[in-house]
Amino acid sequence: MGQKTHPRGLRLGIIETWDSKWYSERDYAKWLHEDFKIQKFVKEQLARAGISRVEVERVADRCSINIHTARPGIVIGRRGAEAEKLQAMLEKEVGCPVRINVSEIREPELDAQLVSEDVATQIERRAGFKQAMRRKISGSIQAGALGVKIMVSGRLDGKEIARAESSIEGRVPLHTLRANVDYGFTEANTTYGKIGVKTWIFKGEIIGVPDNLKGESSVRRQSGRREDTGSQRPERRRGDRRSGSRQSGEQGRGRGRRRQRRGEGDSRRDS
Repeated sequence: MGQKTHPRGLRLGIIETWDSKWYSERDYAKWLHEDFKIQKFVKEQLARAGISRVEVERVADRCSINIHTARPGIVIGRRGAEAEKLQAMLEKEVGCPVRINVSEIREPELDAQLVSEDVATQIERRAGFKQAMRRKISGSIQAGALGVKIMVSGRLDGKEIARAESSIEGRVPLHTLRANVDYGFTEANTTYGKIGVKTWIFKGEIIGVPDNLKGESSVRRQSGRREDTGSQRPERRRGDRRSGSRQSGEQGRGRGRRRQRRGEGDSRRDS
């Protein structure tokens, strides 16, 4: 009871898209594990670059990796030296040609993963978790977020009994599928153990089909469209059922009266 589903996983195909963009019938499990390996490897190599998401696209035998980062200079390096180095390491790790694309996150205060990592970094530096949460929430609200919720759980302040505390400002509608709710999770490694940090950021509602899902939604609508035929049933109004029952009742009364008249005529003839 009380368990929350992943906000991005709940909205996949509605306003969110997948991090792995490819299709395979035979090598699905192999490529999926390979994507996990790529994402883990990139985040370990670029731990200070503020990596939010790593998307993997596969076309034939080539692999394209899209890195969303708040510090693109660290990923690219001087004259692209760091990017070429990372590309060579990934090609050796994966075993196929790799292309790296770097996308800059212009507002890191509105990225839930980066906010979680910043709070975890402050907790590792022995800062107060309440102050860290309030500071990041106020920064996100000033950046344009409509609601922010941050939850930390573990041995807070070195207490023997683990607990969870949260701070929220604004509104975070988790049940509204058109609500653009970003979610991030990370762990802070302290001397007392690991402390989990979760962040929800509500950026507003998306009306219509987003740009990253326009092609998929059109295909889905065409495949799910029904053909109009003349054999469809007409729509029944609310009063149809009642009027039908009234008509059947009147017909039954008329039959009863006819039978009664016939019985009276037979009795007169007998007399």
